[in-house]
Amino acid sequence: QVQLVESGGGLVQAGDSLRLSCAASGLTFSDYVMGWFRQAPGKEREFVAAISWSGANTFYADSVKGRFTISRDNGKNTVSLQMNSLKPEDTAVYYCAARSGAWHNFLVVATTNYDYWGQGSQVTVSS
Repeated sequence: QVQLVESGGGLVQAGDSLRLSCAASGLTFSDYVMGWFRQAPGKEREFVAAISWSGANTFYADSVKGRFTISRDNGKNTVSLQMNSLKPEDTAVYYCAARSGAWHNFLVVATTNYDYWGQGSQVTVSS
């Protein structure tokens, strides 16, 4: 049984940093592209960042580029999202997801292209 478990969310002030982690089990982690998505109240789930199997390739949404960094540790079956210079508009539930398919920017941004999802972690940024 595949499980993705996010941790590290919380309440911070604008300008602060936060690091999310996602621990994976029940799958061959290094075979999966990993992604982070987020969903704010009343909005659709949106792409944040993705990282390829070895970590050689990454891709970011324009809204987080230069502030967020995605990384992975295949030895520990974890993927992380370092979030710096947080803004109130970053407030959302953040989800990690695993994709078994090919790496293409246009593929990794779509929620429908992921096979497994975590339960989400709340991030709240106050102004």
